[in-house]
Amino acid sequence: MSFKKILFFLFLTYGLQGISQTPELSPLSKISVLTSGPGDVLYSAFGHSAFRVLDASQGIDVVYNYGVFDTSGENFYLKFSKGRMDYKLVRRSYKSYLRSYEIENRWVNEQILDLSVPEKNTLFKFLEINNLPENKVYQYDYFLNNCATKIWEVLKHNFGEQLFFDETYITHQFTFRELIRHNIKINSWGTFGIDLALGSVIDRKATPKEHLYLPDYVMRQLAVAHLNNSPITVKEESLLKTAHRENTFSFFTSPLFFILIISIGILIATYSDFISKRRKRWLDFGILLCTGSAGLVLFFLWFMTDHIWTVGNYNILWAFPVNFILAFLILRKPIALWVRKYMLGLVGLLLLMILLWMFSAQAFTPVLIPLLVALATRYLYIGIIFQNIKP
Repeated sequence: MSFKKILFFLFLTYGLQGISQTPELSPLSKISVLTSGPGDVLYSAFGHSAFRVLDASQGIDVVYNYGVFDTSGENFYLKFSKGRMDYKLVRRSYKSYLRSYEIENRWVNEQILDLSVPEKNTLFKFLEINNLPENKVYQYDYFLNNCATKIWEVLKHNFGEQLFFDETYITHQFTFRELIRHNIKINSWGTFGIDLALGSVIDRKATPKEHLYLPDYVMRQLAVAHLNNSPITVKEESLLKTAHRENTFSFFTSPLFFILIISIGILIATYSDFISKRRKRWLDFGILLCTGSAGLVLFFLWFMTDHIWTVGNYNILWAFPVNFILAFLILRKPIALWVRKYMLGLVGLLLLMILLWMFSAQAFTPVLIPLLVALATRYLYIGIIFQNIKP
């Protein structure tokens, strides 16, 4: 027997032995899906989903959680920035899992699945195999492959055509961006960042199955889905309820407040320049440097990463990358004629952005409106009004 065959034989033997060591669940066992409510920080704002396996007769009460960052690999932050995000399955005790949500003051709901003993063991063994070091890591995707989508994916993998998806569980189809805004306030830094970073691709309507990227929709689907022509959920109960939450939102720390301050400052400075017939070069430098820097980030996310949800981002029309270069040229005096024409071109880009917004090509954050008005005012001042004024 060759060396390769010996290695294969040993691998197969120990692999089968590992699988065979998975205990058989008893008839009294239960497998359920746990859904938790939103938390206070961005990564927890959309809730969470996980499997629970309970067999008191064998001392088994564990949770299989697909929503954990895998930071063990090399160059984690570089890969993360380029859209190559690794998550992993983690098995932990149910008691510690529930305790963590109790500490965070988040509700937890349990849906017990109506499975036969063979079906329970099939699903249990799949989760155990999936929890092996060589299987537990998967490539995360915001909308298509996360802790919530894994629930239906795992059930479908194990039960195939016997599992029926009921598309009538929603009465209205939302876009991915609308679904995000249902969970976090528009005037929050989380939504503001998402609206800036993610492109027009998230403004298409999500299919009924794509709504399952949110745990709440997984819970709704399991309430109506069928397995073997019978409801898959046999019982649903609340494990934790949310205590009263303090409203910590403050307008004075919101993105709209800061954008209003910046926008009013630009408008006042531009009016002051108009009255004094001057031009504050530091202001033009700052505006172009900041919008250009933001544009370079958007360009990087769109064209130089593996992120599929940052493409087609027309925020690049106001955060124009070339502005970064022009910022240093506009410090000169007097202003060249082509620079003035360029500024009018920036106004044209802002108008194009408004048209794309009106025709639903991309839904931009309304928080930007004061800034867009201020930018257009400044660009028009430099492009038209200031051309007959000595700098």
